[in-house]
Amino acid sequence: MNQFAQATEKDITRSIVEEFLGDFLNHIESDVIIVGGGPSGLVAARDLASKGIKTVVLESNNYFGGGFWLGGYLMNKVTVRAPAQRIFDQLGVPYKEVPHIKEGLYVADAPSACSKLISAACDAGAFMLNMNKFDDVVLRDGRVSGAVTNWTPVSALPRAITCVDPVAIEAKCLIDATGHDAVVANSLASRGLVDLKGFSGMDVDNSEDAVVNNTSEIFPGLVVTGMAAATCFGLSRMGPTFGGMLESGIKAAKIAEAIVKSV
Repeated sequence: MNQFAQATEKDITRSIVEEFLGDFLNHIESDVIIVGGGPSGLVAARDLASKGIKTVVLESNNYFGGGFWLGGYLMNKVTVRAPAQRIFDQLGVPYKEVPHIKEGLYVADAPSACSKLISAACDAGAFMLNMNKFDDVVLRDGRVSGAVTNWTPVSALPRAITCVDPVAIEAKCLIDATGHDAVVANSLASRGLVDLKGFSGMDVDNSEDAVVNNTSEIFPGLVVTGMAAATCFGLSRMGPTFGGMLESGIKAAKIAEAIVKSV
């Protein structure tokens, strides 16, 4: 006796297509679009979606998590500094303190931390749209009002056939969580609408606080978080320590929530 329920290839294909298209159509008008599914974007998605705010995470890779999967130097451990270990507590991530180095420094397995953060964003109700590349912003009445996107593989097509038009998803607020590249902010900078300073060299002791402090709305409807904030404001890079990234995402969610309520 077959242990699986009877289903044909047609049934499986139909279920995938109908489910995806239903979700996509339900989110072509959302409250917040988070561009970039790294740690700051994911924690912002978790916080926003858990409050019933319609949230889309737009990620160009086929996986979410960015550099959070790996940590640093091909060694899959990540560190956070107090008080960011509270986020590990919320996620149920095992970690340990390393007091012989510096009080308030904690280390965890990157795959554990990353997978639980992805799961938390999904469980909160964020619509996770991977393999979708940010192409441009929707600009309306002097504010960012959405994201123009296309499937990531389109950009790899031969030049003669790359004229595949993107589509737009509208939102009341965008969060640029694309790391050092700050691709959303750069789309505005290319039009002379914002001035980006570019990130500076590494200074771990100061960079995490600076990233959190500079997480902000840099243009009406656009919030920058994580290392995108460093690129916008000329802040130091921080290396494989993620407390500032997570705390920045929490702050970005609060700013975005206020924007959604005011629009």
